Amino acid sequence: MSDLLDEIDSVETLSKRYLGLSWQKLGLLALGVIISGIYIGIILFGENSLQVLLNLEEYEVFLQDEVTHLKAENASLQKELFELKELDPDN
Repeated sequence: MSDLLDEIDSVETLSKRYLGLSWQKLGLLALGVIISGIYIGIILFGENSLQVLLNLEEYEVFLQDEVTHLKAENASLQKELFELKELDPDN
């Protein structure tokens, strides 16, 4: 009878045999992997993601170029206005 009990104790579960983990530890590990995967997904593709940051930086460059263009256009229009009023635009 004691041999039978020793044999039953020596039988390992599948997770212990291959991974060295109990089912509880394996479940916690799987849950941790799932939660960290969701977190990384939110960081990469969410509302505050890297893609949004890159788009905003690109939009900032566009706006700076637009400001430069509008300043040049404004200076040109002011020069034309002074010329129409027959004022000296260089003074």
